[in-house]
Amino acid sequence: MRPPLCLLRLSALGDVTHVVPLVRTLQRAWPDAPPLHWVIDPAGRRLLDGLEGVVFHVYDKRSGLAGMRALRRELPAGGFEVLLQMQVAARANLLSAFIPARRRIGYDRSRSKDLHGLFINERIADRPGIHVLDAIGSFCEPLGLVQDQVAWDLPVPDEAREWAQAQWPDDGTPVLMVSPCSSHVRRNWYPDRYAALADHAAGRGWRVVLCGGRRELERSTADAIVAAMRAPALDLVGKDTLKQLPALLERASLLVTPDSGPMHIANAMGTRVLGLHAASNPARSGPYSDRRYCVDRYDDAARRYLGKPASALKWGTKIEHDGVMDLVTVDDAIDAFERYRIAHDG
Repeated sequence: MRPPLCLLRLSALGDVTHVVPLVRTLQRAWPDAPPLHWVIDPAGRRLLDGLEGVVFHVYDKRSGLAGMRALRRELPAGGFEVLLQMQVAARANLLSAFIPARRRIGYDRSRSKDLHGLFINERIADRPGIHVLDAIGSFCEPLGLVQDQVAWDLPVPDEAREWAQAQWPDDGTPVLMVSPCSSHVRRNWYPDRYAALADHAAGRGWRVVLCGGRRELERSTADAIVAAMRAPALDLVGKDTLKQLPALLERASLLVTPDSGPMHIANAMGTRVLGLHAASNPARSGPYSDRRYCVDRYDDAARRYLGKPASALKWGTKIEHDGVMDLVTVDDAIDAFERYRIAHDG
């Protein structure tokens, strides 16, 4: 029988998506165990609401210490045997102190920061050079398990799929979906370059669909892309919910995006991703299942901005400098698009 167990991972959307295969690993190992508990942020809860076998406890960072005390009151009175503390940021470390557990498993020393080591009493193995999802998956190893299968099965309601199905006809036309913005502005590509790629796809007979959230940056970026395009595009930016987003991404043939939450949600839904990477390393944080269609200018960025090759950087180094995405050219993206098209269309 699995011991009473709590997960702590608050954000961002891509990272909480990476936790789902770990949940599935634990559930396969102990199919008759009581529900897992997961301390999560509001956006992550909205995305994963309905994940079977999981009790969510929502912590909103705006609630500060009062919210941490409120969280403690809603947790089971007896606490947990095990806490998987999968976040090293200072706020998450402090929050973990409000979660009673005998075994407190955290990251290895090389990935620790913000006094992470003070809040844990066990560590996962130090394995440099692995994807973020695999690092998260290794949290099952101190419990005597190995994550040797990666599966998501995200909870997508029927009504979300019905909404996505209604947005454009299912007429066999391949769809290039554009999700242009990440949560880090220096990872974002440029509207004129997205427009050039989208026009190229449209010229090949593809439908172009834009998606994104409700932030002003996403709205203004989408407007600039549409204005720069010669071909028409279906603009769905700000029109979907987090429950509808996976269903929308599922309908795309190919998603073009920087390192972002939609990248990882699309990957979880089985959609291929044309990732645009210069500020971050696709081997660490690109689409987990298939990186064949990613543009990788991370090494070029390391040499230009840090004066050394990517192989000489600490694993996980971000190169979020002004202008770093200049390194990703329109030709790079078109070449990646054509690799996908030839592989799938012939």
